[in-house]
Amino acid sequence: MATSTSSTRRFSLPVFLRKGRIGPFLAVVMSGQIIYSAFEAFKGSLMIPLQQMLGITQTQFGILMSYIGIAMFLYVPAGWINNRFKVRTIILWSLGWRLATYLVLFLLTPPFAVMSVIAVSWGVLDAIVWPAVVNGVSILSQDQDKEGKGLAMGLLESIRRLTEFLMNGLVIVILMVWSDHTVGIMRIAAIVYALLIVPMMIAVARLVPDTKIAQEQGKSDSLAALTGLFKVIARPRVWLAGIAALTVYWSYINLMYTSAPYLTQVFGVSAGLAGAFGIFNTGLVGIFAGLLSGLLADYVFKSSTKMMAISLGAVAVACVIVMALPVRSSMIWPIMIMLIVVAIATFLGKAVILAPVAELNLPEGISGSAMSVGSFLAYASVFWAYTLNGHLIDANAGNPQAGYRLIFVITAVVAVIGCVAAGLLTVINRRVKAHQQVAAAEGGTDAAPAPRAE
Repeated sequence: MATSTSSTRRFSLPVFLRKGRIGPFLAVVMSGQIIYSAFEAFKGSLMIPLQQMLGITQTQFGILMSYIGIAMFLYVPAGWINNRFKVRTIILWSLGWRLATYLVLFLLTPPFAVMSVIAVSWGVLDAIVWPAVVNGVSILSQDQDKEGKGLAMGLLESIRRLTEFLMNGLVIVILMVWSDHTVGIMRIAAIVYALLIVPMMIAVARLVPDTKIAQEQGKSDSLAALTGLFKVIARPRVWLAGIAALTVYWSYINLMYTSAPYLTQVFGVSAGLAGAFGIFNTGLVGIFAGLLSGLLADYVFKSSTKMMAISLGAVAVACVIVMALPVRSSMIWPIMIMLIVVAIATFLGKAVILAPVAELNLPEGISGSAMSVGSFLAYASVFWAYTLNGHLIDANAGNPQAGYRLIFVITAVVAVIGCVAAGLLTVINRRVKAHQQVAAAEGGTDAAPAPRAE
C-alpha cells in the first residue's frame, strides 16, 4: 500500500494546477504580464511604432526605459512593503496605477516631462509588484511536500512569453494589413491592452487569496516587516540564490548579443536571416524552455537550484566550444547549433531564476522580502552588462570576432561562477532539509534551530 500511495502522490497534479488553486495561480501570472502589455512588452517587436505613436525619439524612449530601470535600486527597500502588505493588495494597487497612467499617456499624449514622471512612478512600482507576483506564485505552488515550485516558476515565464508573443503578433498582423495607419492602430492597441487591466483587477480581487504578512508579538506590523527584511539579508542562502540568479540574467543579456548581431557582424549573414535566427533563439526557445525547465526541475532533478547549476554548466561548456571552433563560413552551422544550446541552457535557468529563493522555504511572512532581495541581485547586471558589451564591440569595430570572443569568455566565466554558487546552495539546502527531518523525527518542530549555513 505504501508503494501505491507513493506512486499516486508522485503522478498527481502539482497543487497549483488543482481545483481551487489554478484560478488564483493564473490570475497572479497573467497580472504579471498584463500590467506591462501596453508599454514594456512592445519594446522588442513594436518599439518604433510605439515611439511614433507617442511622438518621441529613440533617445527619449531610451531615457524612459532608464527611468523604469530605477526599480533595480529599490528592490531591497521594497522588501519591507512586500512584508508589510498582502500580495493581492500590492497587485491591485499596481494594476490600478498602471491603468490610470496608461490612459493619460495614450489618450492625452502629454509632454515628455510628464511621460518621464510616469516612467519614474512605474519604476518605483515595478520594484514592489514584481517580487509580489513571484512571491504569489511561490506561495500558491507550495504544498506539504514543498514540491511544484520549479514547474510553477517555469510556467510563469512561459505563459508570460506566450501571451506577449500572441498579443504583439496580433498587432503586427494588423499593421501589415493597414500599414498606412501605424500611429492610429498602435494607439488603439495600446488603449485596448491597457483596458484589459480592468478584468484583470476583477480576477485578482476575486481569485487571489489573502497571504500572511510579517507579524511579531509586541511589535507593530511595520516594525515586524522591517525586522523580517533584516532577517532575510542576514541569510547566506538568500545571497547564494541571488548570485546564481545574477549569473543567469547576465548570461541572458549576453545571449541577446551572441545571436543575431554575432551572425551579422562576424559571418556577414543578412539582416533578414540573422533576424529570423534571433527571433527563434531569443523568442520561441524561451517559450518552450519555461515549461521544460519546470518539468526538469521538479520531476527529474527534484530541485530548481540543482537544475540551474547544470544549465549554467552547459552554458559555460557551449561557450567554450564556440570559441574553440574556427570562424569560417563552413563552420557556421556547427556554431549556430552551439548558439542554440547556449540559448536553451540560458532559458532553462532564466525560467526558474527566482525558484532557488522560493525553494529556501522561508516563513511566508518574510518570503516577500526574500523575493525582493533576490530580484535586486538577479537583475543587477543590467547596470553594467549592456554597457560593457557595447564597449567591447565598439572597441573592436575593425575585428568584430575579437569583441564577441571576449563576450563569450565573460559568459563562460560568469556561468561557471553561477554553477558553483547554485551547486553550493544545493548542498547546503540538502543539509538544512536533513536537519529538519532529524528534528521532526526526534519530536522537534519546523522552528528547530537550523545549521549555521542557514
